[in-house]
Amino acid sequence: MDISFTSAVVILLLVMDPLGNIPLFVALLGNTRPARRIVVIARECTIAFAVLLTFVFFGRQLLTLIGLSDSSLNIAGGVILFLIALRMIFRHPEGIFGDTDQIAGEPFIVPLAIPAIAGPTALATVVLMASRAPERIFEWVAALTIAMVITLALLVFAERVSNLVGKRGLLALERLMGLLLTAIAVEMLLRGIEAFVRLLFKIDSGLTPPPNPVASGPA
Repeated sequence: MDISFTSAVVILLLVMDPLGNIPLFVALLGNTRPARRIVVIARECTIAFAVLLTFVFFGRQLLTLIGLSDSSLNIAGGVILFLIALRMIFRHPEGIFGDTDQIAGEPFIVPLAIPAIAGPTALATVVLMASRAPERIFEWVAALTIAMVITLALLVFAERVSNLVGKRGLLALERLMGLLLTAIAVEMLLRGIEAFVRLLFKIDSGLTPPPNPVASGPA
């Protein structure tokens, strides 16, 4: 994943989807006092940041431990991201991550920190960044930090943004981000398939014995 620092920040913002999460945060924290709401949002963003940071540093070791390759992670992440993007474009009555009406009281970790912010696609993205260019790991940490600060700022002012833009505006922004995520999902799938096909050809070429010049030459 040869991407620039700016592209990394944008991609992380897209997969964490703070604008798309505004309706979820507003709905779940609607009955929470404004001062407490900021504390909860900061706590959930901190938890999500800690989880993503863990996967930046130790995601590669985890993949090695359970025997997963970059190609399988690319394909799995692409499929999940594609499904999430479809839910963003064609809005589902239960929202992007399913029904959240069963949650009573103040939410903790689920569903705000995980999977709303640090979802499977975000986890797969940071692991791929770190595994493809481990020498740039501190650059990825900086990109993740900037993306999380922007996410925190947008979610702290979620109610104001919702009132300013309106439901239709948020829906339009979410669908636009869904279109961008669809393109990223297809790119992830293509990269995974390409890596898998290259591996197959490599295995086939290794199993095919080289021609024997002595046997094929004239008697």
